[in-house]
Amino acid sequence: MSGASDSYLTHTRGFWSWALTLDHKRIGIMYMVGILGSFLLGGIFALIVRTELATPGPTIMGFPDAASEASPAEQAAENMVAIAPSSTTGRDLYNHMFTLHGAVMIFLVIIPGIPAVLGNFVLPLMLGAKDVAFPRLNLASFYLWLFGAIFFVVTLHTGGLDTGWTFYTPYSTSTNSAVVTAVLGAFILGFSSIFTGINFIVTVHKLRPAGMTWFKMPLFVWSLYATAIIQVLATPVLGITLLLLAAERLMGLGFFDPKYGGNPILFQHFFWFYSHPAVYIMILPGMGIISEVVSVFSRKHIFGYQFIAFSSVAIALLGFLVWGHHMFVSGMTPLAAMVFSALTFSVSIPSAIKVFNWLATMYKGSIGLATPMCYALAFIFLFGIGGLTGLFLGTLSVDVHLTDTYFVVAHFHYVMFGGTLIAFLAGLHYWWPKMTGRMFSDVAGRWACFIIFVGFNLTFFPQFLLGTRGMPRRYYDYSGLLDSHPEFALLNLLSTIGAYTTAVGLVAAAICLLHSLWRGRPAPANPWGGGSMEWQCPSPPPHDNFPKTPPVRDPYDFSYLAYVGPDRGFVPQT
Repeated sequence: MSGASDSYLTHTRGFWSWALTLDHKRIGIMYMVGILGSFLLGGIFALIVRTELATPGPTIMGFPDAASEASPAEQAAENMVAIAPSSTTGRDLYNHMFTLHGAVMIFLVIIPGIPAVLGNFVLPLMLGAKDVAFPRLNLASFYLWLFGAIFFVVTLHTGGLDTGWTFYTPYSTSTNSAVVTAVLGAFILGFSSIFTGINFIVTVHKLRPAGMTWFKMPLFVWSLYATAIIQVLATPVLGITLLLLAAERLMGLGFFDPKYGGNPILFQHFFWFYSHPAVYIMILPGMGIISEVVSVFSRKHIFGYQFIAFSSVAIALLGFLVWGHHMFVSGMTPLAAMVFSALTFSVSIPSAIKVFNWLATMYKGSIGLATPMCYALAFIFLFGIGGLTGLFLGTLSVDVHLTDTYFVVAHFHYVMFGGTLIAFLAGLHYWWPKMTGRMFSDVAGRWACFIIFVGFNLTFFPQFLLGTRGMPRRYYDYSGLLDSHPEFALLNLLSTIGAYTTAVGLVAAAICLLHSLWRGRPAPANPWGGGSMEWQCPSPPPHDNFPKTPPVRDPYDFSYLAYVGPDRGFVPQT
């Protein structure tokens, strides 16, 4: 049962052996192909949006002829319309592009990304188990994700979607775009998320080997466990909310639209009660990856293990209490706003605990700058900016001025892209040798990381400046603002150049990994010198993972390892 010849990749061949597999590793690979394909689609939408905003006036989505007949003041005002219904082709197309970019990236990529791909592949290996607790439920989760993704593809051909990824009412109940199709897709994706969460919770509780107590679990397992709690508790709220929205559109029932006696603010409460915990569905597994990578490439036991573990649970619980900070300008009472503001500041504490513990782990460590560690360092820097800028938005007096500006766009992307997706790339490169049995070019990987880092900051840091100067988000054009803000043209151009630079870096990373499949040297069982259980089986793993359960050790004790890399040794915590 050992060796690449008996690996999960070659155990049985053919389409149906993959399509009907119950092997968690193959399911993780299928998720990876689907999610990376969705990431490509969402990235294309993002480049279209940034290309349109590269210069003022029409770029690739032309203004309608009727606009040219208006006065300059009327034309400038009309060009600023983004979300309101419009019969103009250019503006409608822009609305569809940024909406589908957000919806695809959130529902198809970032929320399922790390748990579905890396969690599915690595969780049983880290526990010394042969599979997850419910393999058939795991396969069903994948096909639910695939079925939900198909609905979003159908949306492209049935009128598109122009509501923004948040589906805010009452516009989402009155627009002619394919809201019901997209809502049903998101509803199905929610079931996939719930099934995955249930599977992970039961796996952690029931399949830990003898001797693996809660405080001997790898921190990535802790992060997946906390994420699964959020998935199970919060996702049903979104599912019910989206069903109510679909019922209102199809049957005219009055839940959210004032025309039917509903309350649109109620939709916002329901939506953000799920969607803010969903931010931690996205970021918590990424934090778990960073804990693994930082410890391994610093050759030190993770600093403050229990603090990091409990901070994951604290983030999961506090995340349910802060949804109101998305609604400071919706008309809530001053008391409610102050309570949500205070809770927003409190949820930053467990995140800060993790960052300081990662820095303490690296302190006086024998740091190796392999590709996964480069992504981990990029994560700490970018997530730090994203977290600190969130404090401005949690401050009531400041948030009033920054709401619905590009400052929010920049903050959101520093957390989601600079956090979740950079952590996903760190984990993908970290476990790539284990997944494929091949080593990638570390030099090419580091260069790709550097290009992504530079391109990302060039894309989104100018947007902080745009937001503080008052440029609203979701706007099709900004030519009417140039008289008072001439810097908008330069900042938007820099942001677009950064977007294309980031795309180049991502393509380079993809080429680096794909090239390794054909030309990469065979990977040893433990190429990075890790201490957790997944490194105790061959690369790639056998079909059943382990012939027998490996011994349980401290996953961050590197002193017993034979391979620690050239000129690098174990650094005791003391």
